[in-house]
Amino acid sequence: MSDVETMEPVETGSRLPDLILLAQEQSSEKRRALLRELTEHFFGAAHRSAAEDALYDSVLTDLTAEMETAVRAELSARFALSPDAPRGLIRRLANDEVAVAEAVLRASTVLTDDDLLGVVRSKGQAHLKAVSERATVSEAVSEIIVQRGDDDTLGSLLRNDGARLSRAATETAVERAKANPALHAATVERTALPPDLLNEMYFVVEARLRQRILEQNAAMDPVLLESALAAGRARVATDDGALPADYAECLAYVEELKAANQLSPTMLARFLRSGSRTSFLIALAQLADVDFHTASSIVEKKELDALAVVCKAADLDRALFLTFAVVILNAEDNAMGKAHSYAKLYAELQRDAAMRTLRFWRLRRGAEAA
Repeated sequence: MSDVETMEPVETGSRLPDLILLAQEQSSEKRRALLRELTEHFFGAAHRSAAEDALYDSVLTDLTAEMETAVRAELSARFALSPDAPRGLIRRLANDEVAVAEAVLRASTVLTDDDLLGVVRSKGQAHLKAVSERATVSEAVSEIIVQRGDDDTLGSLLRNDGARLSRAATETAVERAKANPALHAATVERTALPPDLLNEMYFVVEARLRQRILEQNAAMDPVLLESALAAGRARVATDDGALPADYAECLAYVEELKAANQLSPTMLARFLRSGSRTSFLIALAQLADVDFHTASSIVEKKELDALAVVCKAADLDRALFLTFAVVILNAEDNAMGKAHSYAKLYAELQRDAAMRTLRFWRLRRGAEAA
């Protein structure tokens, strides 16, 4: 039990003037006892005038500055949940070492945005993380945390649905999250993540999180879908890399087949089996209406769940998808077994979810055309 909890109760209002005078006492032991008594007196007062509040603030702040860490931390925990705690005292505690500051940084409603901005601009990661865990975090404060916070702090912020992030700060957070698997779940599971940015995470996250993205796409309101696609179009870049050396020749051949009405799903399988990979990728991109680089990335990285999305959206049958999967995996151990497990996924995938997901991937094709 703390010393504060074991103190004798004081009659409210009875000793405040005397306690203020005793603040001049030089003995650290007596000043510590006085600090505890003043704290009890503050919480025991049913009513306080503005003048009394100012006195409490001034004296408590002065006394606290000279106390050891454990006493300051106890005081921070005591005042952190008080909506009318002395403002000067709370600000002083918020800028103290983290063992003292974290309680008020996480919980005190006395701290203003300006107070919090001062902390996140100047203090270390432990202070930033404590602020990121507040019940509400403003866009202005979140922006600085995204800029200055390490990945652990950023993860705390992303997991906090009470933290508001601007579009620009969210884009920065997503770019960082793509490179760190420890941030994948926090990003994908963030309630307020814009859908176009959610879909940017698809190609870097594990299967469980990919499934979550597909489910969210399937459940998305059509109006929100259009809004998200519009936001994505403003963001998509076109730096996907160079085209293969035989691209122009293969494109001409695919276009020739298309003009002759011979570009069919079975032709894709023929391209793949014969080793005409560039032709296969061009044809797949055209049938699914995605850009070449997206199709290429899916095949080169053997992203068969993503290939399932493309094929389902293009309404290709399960047998053809299985053929693609076997050929793409052909050098791997148990290629047929793996392909069949993806074929099961293909059968369970809803076409509507696949088509909505593909609309986000098509953003890249639109930007490339522009």
